[in-house]
Amino acid sequence: MRITIGLGVSLALGLVFSMPAAAQEAPVAGKVAEGSLKGKTLTFVSYGGVYQDGQLKALEDFVTASGVNLLSDGPTEQAKIQAQVEAGNVMWDVVDTGDLMPFVHCGKLFQKLDFSKIDISKIPPGQVGECSVPAMNYAVVLMYKKSTYGDNPPTSWADFFDTKKFPGTRAIPGYGDAEGYMIELALLNDGVEKDKLFPADIDRALNKYRGMRDDLILWQTGSQSQQMMESGETDMAIVWSGRGKAAVANGAEYEPVWKDWVVVKDQLTIPLGTKNLDGAYALINAYLGQKAQEIMTETTSYSPINIDAKPKVDELTTKWLTSTPEKLAQAYNYNISYWVDHNTELNEKWASFIAGN
Repeated sequence: MRITIGLGVSLALGLVFSMPAAAQEAPVAGKVAEGSLKGKTLTFVSYGGVYQDGQLKALEDFVTASGVNLLSDGPTEQAKIQAQVEAGNVMWDVVDTGDLMPFVHCGKLFQKLDFSKIDISKIPPGQVGECSVPAMNYAVVLMYKKSTYGDNPPTSWADFFDTKKFPGTRAIPGYGDAEGYMIELALLNDGVEKDKLFPADIDRALNKYRGMRDDLILWQTGSQSQQMMESGETDMAIVWSGRGKAAVANGAEYEPVWKDWVVVKDQLTIPLGTKNLDGAYALINAYLGQKAQEIMTETTSYSPINIDAKPKVDELTTKWLTSTPEKLAQAYNYNISYWVDHNTELNEKWASFIAGN
């Protein structure tokens, strides 16, 4: 996908135009020097669909104010980033990635960030990495088709793994970048106690999935997972919350299970060797602004990462936000640091599994 955003009229909910860069002593989230990137081109990369559409919407006033020509590409793939970096021909300037990638490859595939060029003061504590800032917060959540289960729906991950009590197809992530929470969920529902989860037995977890392979459908992109729900192709699905909400909004007869929903956040990164480093910093700083985050949430249902953001959303979107006290009380935080340290083993074994082995 490659989209050019035109330099249209600034939206009322846009960025606050700042003074020229020379007069600006420190970055302020959401502000950009007017005309500062005129004649420049940046490429923003993400995972497509409703999420990337919302991100682009949030950046429209950055485009108008800065004068930049913004291209949109995707989906994010580590192999493509690595190929660009190793070839010394980096075409992507800001890339939205999953949780682990920038931690595993910080300083190798991704630029170590200069925080004198990004205002991170409005980001919740503990969410900023050496090579990344959060793009948003969201959930990985279990969805089920209401017509399949009627008055006896699944209410937990245990039910997802119980194919006898809850027969039916299950759609799960099947893309190449392995997710540690998939291993943790399988182990916790294969008799492993939470306090004995680590060191994690990856083979045991994958064998749990292999034992139900006849019931599994793998999705490779967020848009594919959404389409599976909208078409009624699967009885249960492990999906990103934004995709679940979008499917329901489009008429899909599915319901989420919020017990032990998995806390996840996408990351904003700069590939090492970008030719537009200052522009990349400016884009990220604009994206972190209050109003940009409100727009992002209003168009995607993903939770904002600016603590001042107060998105105006409808009842359905409110249901899908993960930032409420009620949702946070049911959240499951997976062990990111462990999976950073064991990323190579996890990716190798996951690749074998999704290949059918």
